[in-house]
Amino acid sequence: MKKNQSGGTIVGLIIGLLIGLGVALGVAVYVTKVPVPFLNKGAIRSSDQDNAEEQKNKNWDPNLPLYGKGSVRPAPATASPAAGVAAAPASAPAAANPAPMPSDPLGDLAKARAGKSVPAAAAPTAAGSVDPFDYYVQAGAFRTQSDADAQRAKLAMLGWEARVNEREQSGRTVFRVRIGPFVKRVDAEQLKEKLDGAGVESALVRVQR
Repeated sequence: MKKNQSGGTIVGLIIGLLIGLGVALGVAVYVTKVPVPFLNKGAIRSSDQDNAEEQKNKNWDPNLPLYGKGSVRPAPATASPAAGVAAAPASAPAAANPAPMPSDPLGDLAKARAGKSVPAAAAPTAAGSVDPFDYYVQAGAFRTQSDADAQRAKLAMLGWEARVNEREQSGRTVFRVRIGPFVKRVDAEQLKEKLDGAGVESALVRVQR
């Protein structure tokens, strides 16, 4: 009894498999023969269709919706080499001859009066700006003559001529090494900057004339 049941089960399984394979084969054949939407539509195009599409895209104008119904579509602008070359010399005379500026008689008169009044006002200032002092650049004060001479020799090697002056200071004799005199304070300050740049300590000294 059990053998008959097992044999019937196997036969049923085989029959089910055969039916399933047949259904699958039928579905496959149906799918391959039925056209698929959005894929097979227009898949094959002729050369005439391609040429027409290319011509349409070539003459396509993105601003076409902006034109009115009665307006004429502007022709495409083509650059002309001859026109570009001829336009360049035409613009040269315009640049070479600028438009004259409008004259201002009142402004010119005011400038002329201001120019004449400046030297007259500057004359008293120049006369009253005479400096009553002479300026020296002191490169050191030493207790001995030999130290002062050594400093003067060092300055001579750097290109500056100095003098040694002897003077009493607080009951002691001091030997000062100075360069000058300078009539203008600016000249003395410039020399001091040079000495400082050369590593020589210096000071600006002012003496009444």
